[in-house]
Amino acid sequence: MALVVQKYGGTSVGTVERVKAVAQRVAKTKAEGNDLVVVVSAMGDTTDKLLELAYQTARRPSLRELDQLLATGEEQAVALVAMALEDLGLPALSLSGAQAGIRTIGRYGKARISQIRTERVRRALSAGQVVIIAGFQGVNRLSDVTTLGRGGSDTTAVAMAAALRADRCEIYTDVDGVYTADPRLVPEAAKLERISYEEMTELAWRGTKVLHPRAVELGKLYNMEIIVRSSFNDNPGTIITKVDSMEKINTISGIAYDLDVARITIAGVRMQPDSLHQIFGPLAVAEVSVDVIVESRGENLRSDVSFTISEKELPHVLPIVEKAAATIGAGGISSQGNLAKVSIIGTGMQNRPGYAAKMFKSLAMAGISIEMVTTSEIQVTCVIAKDRVQEAVRRLHKDFGLEKGR
Repeated sequence: MALVVQKYGGTSVGTVERVKAVAQRVAKTKAEGNDLVVVVSAMGDTTDKLLELAYQTARRPSLRELDQLLATGEEQAVALVAMALEDLGLPALSLSGAQAGIRTIGRYGKARISQIRTERVRRALSAGQVVIIAGFQGVNRLSDVTTLGRGGSDTTAVAMAAALRADRCEIYTDVDGVYTADPRLVPEAAKLERISYEEMTELAWRGTKVLHPRAVELGKLYNMEIIVRSSFNDNPGTIITKVDSMEKINTISGIAYDLDVARITIAGVRMQPDSLHQIFGPLAVAEVSVDVIVESRGENLRSDVSFTISEKELPHVLPIVEKAAATIGAGGISSQGNLAKVSIIGTGMQNRPGYAAKMFKSLAMAGISIEMVTTSEIQVTCVIAKDRVQEAVRRLHKDFGLEKGR
């Protein structure tokens, strides 16, 4: 008998009919002789509606109370799924994150799982129950409800699978798997049968919304295979696993893009040994994710330092940067929105030169200006104008021959 962890996203349980369909799929998996833990997200756009209610009620709701409110979305969903299963004659038990033993650390709204106490879940499984767990949430040392940030239900599922030493972890969503590009932009995009943890992590961080990057990192850490499948059909999905680079047919796995990009430039920074720490240290304390960083050395030992952040965080980040710039006596600050990032990703790039040059040529031939560049062993990312993203993704997908799959 196998132990299976399944996760269903918000679109998969968006209506009563979808909840019943999920229950049918769970019942089928159970009938095949498996023990089942099911992690569920809030129904449809419930989280957005709860956020809207919060900001209608208070101008600046506290992060603690936001977490208390948002966690109720998943708790509604798990109860409904459990009811649907019981209606099919399957014993089920719904649990909040706290009841499932999920302990967290870190700030409200961006908590991290520190421990999972699995005793209650194991007892329920031993009693023959299907265990339905609220994703996206846990409880901290103060016994306060905390949330894991958007996409946190993926992390809940993989973490629970690792803690229980499950045989497999299945992520059900509204797409058939992982594609070489967003099929909404590139109809010729090919679905990948399998992809490495490293490539999937980069795709996720660079904008692919199929799976949260923290979930993939956990999968790699605990060697837990993750299968991404559609909850709307029975098509085989994409397996995220350890992949020998010798198995790769194509060195590029996919093209990712991110439309939520802003650039901040601090001009006239006198570069001392601690100058960059004075800038980026306060951002780290505020848990602001910084991506592309470029230093342009000018005259008189002064430099312009530019970096990208989420455009949504710009109002929150600018005061922090202004204070840091004043501390180091910088010349001034400017910011720019309406930017995007487009990335090529593939582990096969590590030992084969020329991929960055090919990407730059492809964008140049389309007349797309590159604002900033960042690279690693398995990715090249260019910052471009937001309104050129669709053209850039299609062009790169064609020029790298990804419609052929791999």
